[in-house]
Amino acid sequence: MGFLSKLFGNKKDKLNEYISRGGIIIDVRSKAEYDSGAIPGSKHITVQNITAQATTIKKWNKPVICVCASGGRSATAAAVLRSKGIEAMNGGAWMSAYKKMNG
Repeated sequence: MGFLSKLFGNKKDKLNEYISRGGIIIDVRSKAEYDSGAIPGSKHITVQNITAQATTIKKWNKPVICVCASGGRSATAAAVLRSKGIEAMNGGAWMSAYKKMNG
C-alpha cells in the first residue's frame, strides 16, 4: 500500500464498498459530455443542479458516487451532497472510476 493510500484509503475499495451497498453513480458533467459516453446505469445530474436535487437524492437513502471528466466537478458535487447529510464520495474521472469498479 502506497503512502497516499495509507493517508486517504484505497479508492477502488471504497468505490466497490459503495456499489455493494447499492450506491448510485451520479455523473455531473454536461449533457453533451454525458451523451458522448457514461457509466451504464449512472444518473445524470449536472454539477450546477446538484444543490437543487439534493432533497431528491437524499430520499434515495443510498451512498452516492459522483463522477465527471477529471474529478474537479465531482469533488464539488460530493462536497455539496455531504453538506446536505448525504453519504457521498468523489469517484473522480468517470472512465477511471468505471475501470476501477470493473477491473
